[in-house]
This record gives sequence, structure tokens and C-alpha cells, in this order.
Amino acid sequence: MVSKVFSAATQGVEATPVEIEVNETPSLPSVVIVGLPDAAVKESRDRVKTAIENSGFRFPYARTTVNLAPADIKKEGPSFDLPIAIGVLAATGQLESDRLKDFCFIGELALSGAVRRVRGALSIAIEARRRGMRGVVVPPENAQEAAVVEGVQIIPVRNLRHAASWLIGETPIAPARADIDELFHRRREYEIDLTEVKGQESVKRAIEVAAAGFHHILLIGPPGAGKSMLAQRMPTILPSLALDEALETTKVHSVAGVLRSDEPIVARRPFRAPHHTISDVGLVGGGRNPSPGEISLAHNGVLFLDELPEFKRSALEVMRQPLEDGHITVSRAAGTMTFPARFMLVAAMNPTPDGKPAHESRSSPNEIRRYMGRISGPLLDRIDLHVEVSAVKVPALAGGIDGESSPTVRARVEAASDRQRHRFQKHRTVRYNGQMAPKEIRQFCTLDDHCQQMLNLAVGDMLLSARAYHRILKVARTIADLAESDTIREEFLHEAIQYRSLDRQLWG
Repeated sequence: MVSKVFSAATQGVEATPVEIEVNETPSLPSVVIVGLPDAAVKESRDRVKTAIENSGFRFPYARTTVNLAPADIKKEGPSFDLPIAIGVLAATGQLESDRLKDFCFIGELALSGAVRRVRGALSIAIEARRRGMRGVVVPPENAQEAAVVEGVQIIPVRNLRHAASWLIGETPIAPARADIDELFHRRREYEIDLTEVKGQESVKRAIEVAAAGFHHILLIGPPGAGKSMLAQRMPTILPSLALDEALETTKVHSVAGVLRSDEPIVARRPFRAPHHTISDVGLVGGGRNPSPGEISLAHNGVLFLDELPEFKRSALEVMRQPLEDGHITVSRAAGTMTFPARFMLVAAMNPTPDGKPAHESRSSPNEIRRYMGRISGPLLDRIDLHVEVSAVKVPALAGGIDGESSPTVRARVEAASDRQRHRFQKHRTVRYNGQMAPKEIRQFCTLDDHCQQMLNLAVGDMLLSARAYHRILKVARTIADLAESDTIREEFLHEAIQYRSLDRQLWG
């Protein structure tokens, strides 16, 4: 007898339908799994057999063939344990249910029959809805994560016996529910605030501009000037995540296995701060079976690279593509995966190897030149704002003015964000000014003759590249949005040009 159970496999951050066919043939006892299974899937034969027997069912004393279709897609991980076990019970006549054709099943089985958490439940729930299925049977730990997808029933099952009892109608299980509004409200509060950074009003203005347009920013200053504090508070002034952005980000975290059990949806913008010893694969993703890296885990949020020149040159150079395109494509022998990576880069560095300003440094000019040369010109060109962070004076630390709070700044940033959302409502791939391509720049960043002449002179004097020219226009457009102006005026353009002045002072 052949049984069929539906499941899904994750490919990158998306899910692919998988049909699990189980057939029992009179022969010497054996279990054969075909359909490009990896080692974890092959090991499921022992987990499934023991879980079935420990749940009070009979494992067939025959040849059991399990086919994972389509056969040309690699199947990874232990999430097929539950559907394989259900398929075995159906193939041996121990389980008959009309629900098998309407539901997708995922879950790892313990030897006792308990159902354990798996990765990618959100992506699989979205795929099940797209396929028109009634719902997904999931481990209890994945229920809230999958329940944020409306239009499908999420059935949490504790163990194999519980799942079988529900399938035959003996035990009713209420579908899991998720209150999206409550989840967003609970996670939008921050423990840190911009008022905790003393002084640095000009730098706070720069990070406000960066946050309003989702621009990349580089902070250059001596140790103790507040670069890390400013970077850590960047998420507190960013616009709140929209639901579609939250789902995109949650899918990445779910597939990577870093989604917390008490946080079924990533409701606020992620902040990732990898150490400078991180490998290329850890930063951009990859591995034998490609998985998301830090730049993808920072999708729709902030990637903070402290001590930028200390990172490996190869890792920084690989970031050039996602900084422009908003995604990273990883090709390996196991296949090619594309992961989203539309993040805001916030980088920090010292002005010299010993951290002191150039006129006070004990490093030689050649040592300073080599230190600054660790960051390539093409990478610098992709960073919109270059900002100098000076050391804070003692009086400011002792009792200076606190400045504006994060909610106050965020209100202005969200107002500017709303203008951009309205502007780009017909542009599917652009949400913020920092994501504009040359086509959108020509359309939305027009200058009058005087401003155009001023920009031409500045670019010529500072020997800036064409990419830097476009970056200035995008930043000027954001400054205009913060001022609620439809046109880019001279003062907005002048401020945007100032954010590129360190290009030639330090690297020219």
C-alpha cells in the first residue's frame, strides 16, 4: 500500500513543496529513503522506527521505501521525521484520515515520539497558504511563529500519538493564534535611548539623516568618542518595521535557527554586531549547505562593523554586491542560494592605528596610510555618509545637555519615511531613498541650475566618483524629506556634500 503525506523543504529562505511517498513491500526488513536526502534525513529511519514503537504503534516487518519528491531537490534536516512517521502508519493501515491530503506536516521526532522544534516553519506556512492547503501540523515551539501567517490553520502536536489521534478525529486541537498587534507593541520598547550619548549633536544629526533614508554611514573618531553608543542607538530612531518587512526578516532568522522561542516574529529592526575576527562565510553566508550570514540576519536592520579596518579585506570586499543590490548570491557544489541582505551598514573606525588624531598620533605617515588603505575606495564609495566623531569634552560628560530622546527623533524619521513610502509606492524594490537606483535618482532628485553647478564644482574639486555623485543626491533628497520639502534646496545639497568631505582628507 502506498501512502502520501505533504511536507516542505527550505531552499534559501523560501520553502519548496515535498511529497513523501511511503510503500511497504513483503521482503526482508529494511528502510530505504530516496530523493536526495542528506545525512540528517537518512538518520531519520532510526528515529522514526523507535518513535513509532515507543508511541504504541507497529513498525512494519518488511521492506519500507520512502520517496521524497521531487527527487532533484536536496532534502536537509530532521523536519521530515513526523511526515515520514505519519506516512508509515498510513501505509501499514494503522492510520486512515482524509486530513492527510489537506495538511502539511513538519517536525523532528524524539525517540519517545515527542515532536521537536525545526527551522523554517514560517516559510513553510507561507508556502502552504500559497498552495491552498488548509493548514500545517507543527511542533508546539513553532506554533506561534507559523501562526503569524493568516489564512492557514496551525495545528500544534506534542507527540506522534497526539498527531495520530487528531488525524482520526479522536482528539480536537484548537489552531494556534498569534496577536500580531500585541507582538509588535511588546517588542517596540527599547532599553537604551539617544539621550544617553552626551554631546555629539552634529553626529546625531548625521545618524538621523542616515536613519531617515536608510543610508550607510561611517563614523571616524578616537576611542571613547561615542561611536559604538551612537551605532547601538540607531535602531531606536529607525522607522518601525512594516508587517511585510517583519515577515521577510523573520523568515531569515527562522531558516538560520536563531529565532527565539519567545519572539515568534521579529517585530523590531535587527541589530547585528559581529566581531572583526568573523570569517567570510560567517559575514556574508555560505558553507557546504549554504546558510544566511550576518548581512542577511541584519536584513531590514543595522549591521554594525566596529573597528572596520580590522576586518579581513576579503570579507569586506564581498559585501560590495549586497550593499548595492540588497541580496547575496552564494554558489556552492550543493547549489546556489540567494539570501536577502538589504541592511543599513554602520561602520566605525579610528583615524590612526593608535586611535589618536593624525596630528597627535605617534604612528608614522606610512603606518597611517597603510591603516587607512585597508578599506578600499570602491567600498568607501558605497557608504553614503562619512562623519567625523570628535572626543567629548569633560564638562559635557559631567552635566551637559541630554539632547533629544529617541522617540522625538524617530517621529521626524518616520514622517520622512512616510514621504518616501508615498513616493515609491509604484516601485516594488525601493522603499527608502538610500535604495534608489540611477533611474529613480533622475526622476526624484532633480536640481535647479544653481544647485547643479554647485554640485558639479564640488565633485570636481573633491575628485569624487560617479557613484559618490549619486550618493550625494540621495542624501540631499533625504535631508529635503526631513525638512518636508518637495525640492532639493541649496542648503540641503550643501549639507549632503559635507558628509563626503572626509573622502579626500583621509584617503585622497
